[in-house]
Parts: sequence; C-alpha cells; structure tokens
Amino acid sequence: MAKKKKRRYKGAASGKRGVGPAAVKAEEDSRDQDGARDQDGARDQDGARSRDPAGAHERGKAQDRSKAQDRTGAPDRAEAPDRAEASGGAKEPDGALVEWTKSLLVAAVLFVVIRTFILQTFVITSGSMEGALLVGDFLIANRAAVGVRLPGRICPPIIPVPCRGARVPGYSSVRRGDILVFDPPHEPDLKLVKRLIGLPGDTVSMKDGVLTLNGQVQSEPYVKHQNPRGDDPDPRMTWQAEHLVDGIPIETYRPTRDNWGPLAIPEDRYFMLGDNRDTSLDSRYWGLLEGWRLEGRASFIYFSYNKDSFRPFAWLREIRFGRVFSRIR
Repeated sequence: MAKKKKRRYKGAASGKRGVGPAAVKAEEDSRDQDGARDQDGARDQDGARSRDPAGAHERGKAQDRSKAQDRTGAPDRAEAPDRAEASGGAKEPDGALVEWTKSLLVAAVLFVVIRTFILQTFVITSGSMEGALLVGDFLIANRAAVGVRLPGRICPPIIPVPCRGARVPGYSSVRRGDILVFDPPHEPDLKLVKRLIGLPGDTVSMKDGVLTLNGQVQSEPYVKHQNPRGDDPDPRMTWQAEHLVDGIPIETYRPTRDNWGPLAIPEDRYFMLGDNRDTSLDSRYWGLLEGWRLEGRASFIYFSYNKDSFRPFAWLREIRFGRVFSRIR
C-alpha cells in the first residue's frame, strides 16, 4: 500500500514544478477547446466558400477588370498630354497671325505719324538748285522744324480774317537762306525746293543779276549763272507791280529776269529763289509764297546718282558716293 502511493506521487511530479494534478488536467482541457475552435473556424470558411461560389467569381472578375484598367490607363494618361499639345499646336498659327497683324498695324501707324509730322522724302528732278542740289538727289525734309500743314482751312466766323491753311506749329522759325520744300501756288500738286531769300517786312530787288536785300548788296557764293542771255520782259512777272515800294511808277515798270523790284514783302509772305538763277522758275514769276504752304526744311541727302546717265542700271552704277548722307547747306 505504501509502494502504490509512492508511484502516484512520482506521476504528479512529472508536470510543472509546483503544479498539482488538477492544474495539469485544466491545461489539457484548455488546449482541447482551442483546437476544437480552430477546426470549427476552418469548417465555417470552407462552408462559406462552398455556399457562395458566384460571389467569389464576381470578386475575381472585378479584380481582373481593375488590373486591366491599370494596364490601359497608363497609355491613356500618356496620350492625354500629347492630345493637349496637339490641340495647343493647332492654335499657334492663329496666335502668330494675330501677333504679325498687330506688328504691321503698329508699323503702319508709326510710318504715317513720322511721314506726316516729322520727316518726308523728296527727289530732285530739275536743275534749278544746281550747286546745292543736283538732279537725282534723294533728300529728307524736316517737317517738324517749320510746322505741318493739315488738311482743310481755318476760316474765323466773326473776325474778318482771310481763310488760311491749318497748321501744327514747328519747333523753330524759318531763316533767311534756308532751303525749303513747299507747295507752290501755281501748281497745287507740285512740290518745289528753293532757297528762302525774303522774309515778311524785307525789301528785295535785283539789278543785272545781283541781289539787293534791304538796300544792301548780297554776296551769294552758291548762285550759278549758266545762260546770260534771256533777260527779257516776261508777262508772268506783272504781279510785282502790286508790291512795288513807293516811288516806283507802275505804268513804266517792266521787270525782267535779272532786273526787277524793289518789292516790299507783306506779312506771312516769303520770296523764294533758285540757286541756278538763269533757269529757275521761282518767286520772280509765280509770286510770293504763303506761309502755310511750307512743307519742311531740307536737311540732308540720303542717296544720289546721276539720273541723266544713259548707262543701264544708273541707280546702281552711277552712285554719287560723295553726296550720300551729306548735309544740305
């Protein structure tokens, strides 16, 4: 009896140290319960899959579609910028056309403003100013210096003042000896270039081709005399009788090319002469020049060639390089 008790004690001692037989049995029961729960959970999952095969199939198809979209979405997204660039590129020509149109409009406005109010070009076609200007000279006239004539005329409604051309005042006054471009009274569509000799209030005359201004003989080194003959009375010079100074009988006045005057220059009138006195058609013949007819002061020559040359391409082969970009005096 004592030996049998000893064996049970040894069996108990094979468990954990300090734990009795009851604790060992409780631990074994706990492990059995955990194993049973795991088996039940696995059976439930298998049962759920077996009960809903269509849902699993749909979920698989959804996953496949998602993967397909991911694969095809990348090229679409890559093509989107290309389409945007293509559409943007199609609009570029329109934008360039608009910019070109704006540039051309600005250039046209600047050209009109400069030509109307600042500078204007002219070509010498006659020899009346030979010495200072030659046939074939291309010159630039400063319009802003003497003022700019505007279209139309100013006629005061109340004050009894004659109508005169509308003008934008210049930044300087014309001076005696200036070479001016103007619109002559006898040819409305013609532009002439002459030297200013008489200002308002001056008295001018000529005797044997020598100019007298305000009673003093003038030295004119720029004047040319090429045809001494031809000093005959001219009916175009009869207008001078209205402007003769006191003491000169109108009845016996017979002006000629080299002998005329003295003439009194009234207000806002100018007396113009060409440097080539024997061939120039100037104020001696067509009269005094009104101030509003002035177009500009000849400033410099920007190109010149021998226009009378018979050589082909004279504008290229007969250039007067010594006169290009030279000042006019």
